[in-house]
Formats: sequence, C-alpha cells, structure tokens
Amino acid sequence: MPRSDKKKTYDTTLLVIVFLLAGIGLLILYSTSAYNGRVKFHDSFYYLKKQAFATLLGFGMMFLTAKIDYHIWRPLALPGYLLAIALSTAVLFVGEEINGSKRWLSLGPLSFQPSEYAKVALILYLACIVVQNVKKIDRIGTLIRIMLLVLPIVGLVGSNNLSTAIIILGIAVILIFIASPKYGQFIWMGAAGAGFLGIFLALESYRLERIAIWRHPELYEKGYQTLQGLYAIGSGGLFGVGLGKSIQKLGFVPEAQNDMIFSIICEELGLVGASTIIILFLILIWRFFVIATKAKDLFGALIASGAMAHMMIQVILNIAVVTNSIPNTGITLPFISYGGTSVMFLLIEMGLVLSVSATIT
Repeated sequence: MPRSDKKKTYDTTLLVIVFLLAGIGLLILYSTSAYNGRVKFHDSFYYLKKQAFATLLGFGMMFLTAKIDYHIWRPLALPGYLLAIALSTAVLFVGEEINGSKRWLSLGPLSFQPSEYAKVALILYLACIVVQNVKKIDRIGTLIRIMLLVLPIVGLVGSNNLSTAIIILGIAVILIFIASPKYGQFIWMGAAGAGFLGIFLALESYRLERIAIWRHPELYEKGYQTLQGLYAIGSGGLFGVGLGKSIQKLGFVPEAQNDMIFSIICEELGLVGASTIIILFLILIWRFFVIATKAKDLFGALIASGAMAHMMIQVILNIAVVTNSIPNTGITLPFISYGGTSVMFLLIEMGLVLSVSATIT
C-alpha cells in the first residue's frame, strides 16, 4: 500500500458510542454484581475491578489496532483462523469448567474464552476468502466450499457453547450474503443451517430440555432463572426502581451480572433506560453499516459488515433470551455483561472497524 502523510481521521460517532457503552457497562456491572461479589468474595468491587482491567487493556489494544493498516491482517488471517481452531480443540481436552460449562483455557492466573477470539479471527478469515473468490461468489459450489471452511470452528465451539456457534455461523452467512449478487441460493443455505441446528439440538438431551423450559418455564426447576428475570422486567415499569435498588439481583436472578443483566437493567432503569441502551446499540450498528458502505475496498467493507453482524446477532439473541422470546442460550450482552475476554476482543474488533473508517475520505 502506498504511504500517505495525511492524518488518520477515525469515525467519531463510533468512538463516542463505544466509550458510552463501555462506561455505562461498568456502572451497571457494579450495580448488578456488588451483592454477589460481597457474598462470594467479600469484596463488592470484585467483578468491577476485573472488568475495568480488561476494559482498559481492551481500549489500549483497540487504539493500537486502529493505528495499524487493516490490510496487514490479510496474510495473517489463515494462521489466525487455524489458531482459533487449535484453541477451541484444546478447550475440549484441557479446558477449565466453570458453572458446568467447559469454555475457558487457563494460562497461569489468567483464563480466557477462545470462542471470543474465534469471532474476530473468523471475520478476518472470511473477509479474505470472500475477496479471493469474489468473481465466482455467485456459484453455489463456491458458497458450499466457503461454508465448509467455517464448519470446523462452528462444530468445535458448538460442542460446548451452542449460542456462540450460532453467532459464528450467523456472521458467516451474513458476510457471504452481502458479497453474493444472488439471493435465491440462500434458501438452501437456510435449510441446511436449520438441519445443522437440529442435529446439534438432538446430540444433547439438555438442549431439547431447554426448548421445553422455554415453552413452560413455570413447570421446570431450571425455569427459575427465566421467571425471575421476567419478574425483574415487569417490576421496572417506565423509569425503574432506581440504579442499585434492584431486588431480583439479591440472589433471585442467579449470576445477575452475566447473561440476565438486561433484566436488571429493566428493573432498575425501566423501559426508558433499557430503550436508551438499545438505541446506543442501534447507533453503533448503523455506524458499522455506514463504514461498510463507504469503505475503500471489499476487504474493509466485509470487516465492518462482520462486526455489524456480530453486534446485531448477539444483542438480539441476548435480549430475546432475557424476555423469553427464544430458549435460553447463555449469551452475554456486549460491553455490559461481565466477561473480560468478551469485552477485550470486542474492543479489538472495534479497532479493526476504526482502522477501516480511517481510510474513508
């Protein structure tokens, strides 16, 4: 790429929204986790300190990534994707099990979820593959080959984390859909995806049980979390009971700082507060769309589109689970839910999109 002395200008709106979501996320996280932190670790700030450290580290990596020309990642995309497969395989054998799920790898005192890294690695890898095959992307054979390249990571992640596997598969389908001029063939891909999902559900009985719990949560002991989350949403009203004044987070909603955090947001901040956070996510997704449409090349457009697909799918799934619109899949709310690995790789992903935005004139 030719060098340019022109100063890079990043998407200001995107930066502001990311800072707002991260800041609001830390505030809400403290409100939802203080009780659990005090009971389990005798420290009300336990979760906040860990999340704040990951967020600061993530912002540093975001700005570093934003300064790097995104084209430099093209030759590294395949090794990065193979690393994601290797790490996801390692989880199956030496992964650390927390709350009944084996999703973490431990490196000394630190632990991280390879599935979060896999999302970023997949976006870069698929962007490269689509660019390489752009002239024949309208052929069904090309689409099948590309999807076959995605299936290993979907299968590995899905073996212990179905929700993240759905996100990864969704990102892949959206990226290919954006690049392809023909839409009819996606009907077949949708049918294949439904079949693939059906196989995954049938492989483990607990996944089928989740569907039964979703339909009648009051009849099952495991429906307790869903019911308590709905009670929290219903008690929030228009303006909520006030930040920090939730009743449901005091042991009624298990691990309120994780997957069900949106229910506590509804309880404490009401419809107005929950709607404000949704609007922030909508603005963020809109900026991804604008950057994708104005990107200088297809590779940059696909990176921004991948981030848009990731954010859109994950936010929709989390809110749908909390409101019991779909079966419980154990998925976090970006920037808000507790999870150091998640927030760090989300911010790295934001850095990639900012790098793309810096090339727009």
